[in-house]
Amino acid sequence: MEVQQFYYDNKIVKKFLYATLFWGIIGMLVGLLLAFMFLFPNVTDGISWLSFGRLRPLHTNAVIFAFVGNAIFAGVYYSTQRLLKARMFSDALSNFNFWGWQAIIVAAAITLPLGYTTSKEYAELEWPIDLAIALVWVAFGWNLIGTMIKRRQRHLYVAIWFYLATFVTVAVLHIFNSLELPVSALKSYSVYAGVQDALVQWWYGHNAVAFFLTTPFLGLMYYFVPKAANRPVYSYKLSIVHFWSLIFIYIWAGPHHLLYSSLPDWAQNLGVAFSIMLIAPSWGGMINGLLTLRGAWDKVRTDPTLKFMVVAITGYGMATFEGPMLSLKNVNAIAHFSDWIIAHVHVGALAWNGFLTFGMVYWLVPKMFKTRLFSKGLANFHFWIGTLGIILYALPMYVAGFTQALMWKDFNPDGTLVYGNFLETVAQIIPMYWMRAIGGSLYIVGFIVMLYNVVQTVRSGSKVEDELAEATALTRVSKKRTAGETFHTWLERKPIQLTILATIAILIGGVIQIVPTILVKSNIPTITSVKPYTPLELEGRDLYIREGCVGCHSQMIRPFRSEVERYGEYSKAGEYVYDHPFLWGSKRTGPDLFRVGGKYSDNWHLNHMYDPQSTSSGSIMPAYQWLVRNEHDRGNIEAKMNAMVSLGVPYTETDIDNAKETMDKQAIQIEKNLYTNPDFAKSYEQDKKYAQENGEPFVEMRDREIVALIAYLQRLGTDIKIKETGETLSKNN
Repeated sequence: MEVQQFYYDNKIVKKFLYATLFWGIIGMLVGLLLAFMFLFPNVTDGISWLSFGRLRPLHTNAVIFAFVGNAIFAGVYYSTQRLLKARMFSDALSNFNFWGWQAIIVAAAITLPLGYTTSKEYAELEWPIDLAIALVWVAFGWNLIGTMIKRRQRHLYVAIWFYLATFVTVAVLHIFNSLELPVSALKSYSVYAGVQDALVQWWYGHNAVAFFLTTPFLGLMYYFVPKAANRPVYSYKLSIVHFWSLIFIYIWAGPHHLLYSSLPDWAQNLGVAFSIMLIAPSWGGMINGLLTLRGAWDKVRTDPTLKFMVVAITGYGMATFEGPMLSLKNVNAIAHFSDWIIAHVHVGALAWNGFLTFGMVYWLVPKMFKTRLFSKGLANFHFWIGTLGIILYALPMYVAGFTQALMWKDFNPDGTLVYGNFLETVAQIIPMYWMRAIGGSLYIVGFIVMLYNVVQTVRSGSKVEDELAEATALTRVSKKRTAGETFHTWLERKPIQLTILATIAILIGGVIQIVPTILVKSNIPTITSVKPYTPLELEGRDLYIREGCVGCHSQMIRPFRSEVERYGEYSKAGEYVYDHPFLWGSKRTGPDLFRVGGKYSDNWHLNHMYDPQSTSSGSIMPAYQWLVRNEHDRGNIEAKMNAMVSLGVPYTETDIDNAKETMDKQAIQIEKNLYTNPDFAKSYEQDKKYAQENGEPFVEMRDREIVALIAYLQRLGTDIKIKETGETLSKNN
C-alpha cells in the first residue's frame, strides 16, 4: 500500500472562521437595534436606510447567510479534508467560494437598506445577487464533489452525506424560488403570483431552515461532537435512518406556514401530515448526538466546548418538537402571526446554530493555531451568559405570543371583540419586548467575550496554513457490491450515486406539491371582479415592498370569526392572481391590511405615515416622513407593466401607452382629497409659497411617493363586494 503525503488547506478554514465572527457580531447588533426599535420606534426617524422595514431583512440575511453560512463553510472545509484524507479539490474554487460569498454579503448589506428587495422572506436579494449566489454555490458543490472523487478514504462518513444533501437541495430551492423577471438592474417581479408564489416561497422558506440551518449543522454535529468528546457516534444504523427519512420528509413540510390561508386544503393537509412525521427523524438525530456523549459526561461538566454542543443539540430537539406541534391546525390557529413564532425561530437560531457554531469555534481555533484556548473561564462565562440570554429572549416572546392570541380572539357576551383596537394588544406586550432586548444584549455580551478569547488564542499560537498529513492511497473502487456488502455500505463509497439518490429524495415532495398548484387551474379559482392594479397602484405596491411593510403587516385574513370581525371578509385565492410577488406576511406587529382599502381617508394615511402616533396613540410604528417629501420616480412604469404582461397580467397596449396619463389623473384626485383637510391645505400652500420666494425646487403633492402608496392602500381588498350577509357577490366564491 502506497502511503502518500499531502497538505490540508487550513487557510480557507481560517478565512471562513474570521468571516463568521465578523459578520456574526454585525448581524446580531442589527438584530439588537431592531429589538430596541420596538421600544423606541422613532430612534432612527428621518433616516430611510435605517428604518425597521429595511433593516429587518438585513438582520435575517446577515445572521443566516453571513454568520451561519460562513460557519458552515468553515466546518465543511475543515472536516471534509480530514474525512476524505485529501486536500480540497481546488484551492482556486475554495477562494472563489470565500471571496464570492463575502461579495454577496456586502451586496446585501448595501442593497437591502437602500430598499432593493423582492420582499420574499430569506430570499429578499434582487436578481443579479441571486445569480451570484447560484454561481458561488455551484463552485462550492463542484469543490465538494471533486474532493470526494479524489479522496483517499473509501467510505463516505455520515457528515459527508449531510453536506451533499445540503448542496443539492439548496441549489434546487434557490433556483426555483428565485425565478423572476428583471425590470431593471435592481428590480424584478416573481414569475409566480399570489397563492402559487406563496407555496413556492414557503417550500423554499421552510426548507432554507431545513437545508441551510439544519442539515449542514447535523453534518457538523456528526463530526465535531465525536471529536470533541473523543467518542464514536452512538449508532451508525440510526444515522442512516436519520439521514434518509429527514431529507425525504422535510421537503414536504413547507405548506404548514400557510395553514388557514388561501392555499388549497389538500396542500395544507400534506404539509401538516409530513410535519408531524418530522419529529421522528429529527429526534433520532438529537438522540444520536446526545448519546454519543455517553460515558463522557464528566468531561461535559468541565469542557465549555461540549457544554455549548450539548445545549445546541438540546435546542435542536426543542425546536424540532415545537415545529411539528405548531403545524397542528388548532395550535397554528393560535400561534401564527404572533410572537410565539419569533420565540420558536430564535430557540433554533440562538441555541442550535449559535451554540453549535460557538462550540465548533472553541474546538477549532486551538487546533488550527497549535495552542491552547486562552481562557476556559471566559469560555464558561460565555456559555452561561449566552444561555441566560436565550432564556430571557425566548420566554418573554412565548408569553407575548400567548397574550396576543388570547387578546385577538377574545369576545364580549354580546359578540363584539373585547379588544377591538389592535394597539391594546401592543401595549400589553411592551414589557416582554424589554426583556427580549435584555436577553439579546446578554447573548451579544457573550459573543464579544468569545471574540476576545479567540483573538488572544490566535496571538498565542502559530500559523500553520498548510498542515502536513499522510494517508494510504485509495485503490480502484469496485463499481459492484462485494460479497456481504450491504446496499448502503456500497452507496457510501459512490458519491455520484449518493448525490443522485439524495436529489430524487428531495424532489419528490416538491414536485407533488408545487406542480399541481401551478398547472391545475381549478386550484386557484378566478374572480371576474378582480382587476389588475392601476399604474399608480402598481407603483405604490413597489414602494410598500421597498419599505418592508410586509415585515409587520399581513395581507391574509384567515376564516376565523375573530379575524373577520376585526379585519373584514376572509381572503379568497382569486384575489391574489395579479400579485407578483405575494405579500401575505408572517408576523402581525401591526394589523392586517388586506381590507384596509376605503377604511380610512387619504389624509389619515398621509398623517399616519408622517407621524404614526398622531393617528394611532401608542403605536410603535416608525415614521416614514421621506415618503411625504420625496418626488416619485415613475419613469419605469411602462417597463413594469410590460413585465407584468409577460407574467400574464392582462394590461392592454392602450393601458401601457396611457400609463403616465392614468397615473396623473389618479394622483390629482388623491391630491384633491388631501386638500379637503384645511390644516393640510394651509401647511401645503405655505410650503409652496416659501419654496417659490426662496427659489427652491418644490414637488407637487401629486408627484410625491406618498400619493402612490395611498393609491395602493386604498385599493386593497376592494375588488370583491360583500353582501350584508357576509357572502361575496362573486359566484366563483
